[in-house]
Amino acid sequence: MASIDEISDDLPAERSTSLRTYLDFEKPIAELESKVNEMRALIDEDTEKSLTGEIKKLEEKARAALSETYSKLTPWQKTQVARHPERPHCLDYIERLFKDFTPLSGDRYFADDAAIVGGPATFRGRSVMVIGHEKGSNTESRIKHNFGMAMPEGYRKAVRLMEMADRFGLPVITLVDTAGAYPGIDAEERGQAEAIARSTDCCLGLGVPIIAVIIGEGGSGGAVAIATANRILMLEHAIYSVISPEGAASIIWRDSAKKEEAATAMKITAQDLEELGVIDGIVSEPVGGAHRDPKSTMDALGTAIALALAEFDSMPPERVRRQRHDRFLQMGRNL
Repeated sequence: MASIDEISDDLPAERSTSLRTYLDFEKPIAELESKVNEMRALIDEDTEKSLTGEIKKLEEKARAALSETYSKLTPWQKTQVARHPERPHCLDYIERLFKDFTPLSGDRYFADDAAIVGGPATFRGRSVMVIGHEKGSNTESRIKHNFGMAMPEGYRKAVRLMEMADRFGLPVITLVDTAGAYPGIDAEERGQAEAIARSTDCCLGLGVPIIAVIIGEGGSGGAVAIATANRILMLEHAIYSVISPEGAASIIWRDSAKKEEAATAMKITAQDLEELGVIDGIVSEPVGGAHRDPKSTMDALGTAIALALAEFDSMPPERVRRQRHDRFLQMGRNL
């Protein structure tokens, strides 16, 4: 059994504006915020009064530009935000929202897969099982967690934890953030498709409620394997799709450069998926994305999870199971 320190020692600290990573469509905002930083560095006793007013004007201009940009993001731009390297990941949410988290390791068949982390924890006074994809926050941790792309043993570990939760009557909360299951030959040799199918089947069969949250990328079967839930929530700038926009463009047009067109056609944003009935709710992010204010994003998500869980209080296992079955059957009818 791993300790929380062993798997979370690489969590990112909050960054100052000067160290922030900007996306390509954020260049005008980057220039304004860079000027603000430069002017702040020049402030001394003689220039404080004259520069403070100018700094405030620039800050207001930067905030206005940020708000305008994020009010009209395209699906491809939302994809970029969902993949932002500073966006909070699974272990960040666990550290902020859960107490007494005890990470459990291994699938009892082959090995442990660090791309999926999980274990029992306390969420707002109640015992739960939390499971999620962890991408990592720097080069070393990304390699360790395989960029959040799970092997078969990762999904078999998820099944083990879900079955444990069912046995002890613990609601399951899953945090989804993966480009997809790992597509390597070794994963296929160990039964990747079978492991994903069994994990999905396990989700459908549980008598305890499952609340799934797409916190970044929700890619293909790798996401569905732990997101076949009673309630599916998405962060405002997260994406959820059967394939990446680049992959779809390569297959349909044989040109990955058409990824922006593919992202629009695939309806991968939270807003599109809520309209289609694929997800149940959207959790708002701060202007500029979750990476600009991780704490408020996590707190808002915690409230949304608590409200979703409350819907299933006192509901008998068979009704919980039936609601989940009916939800996905109805989704198929609607689409």
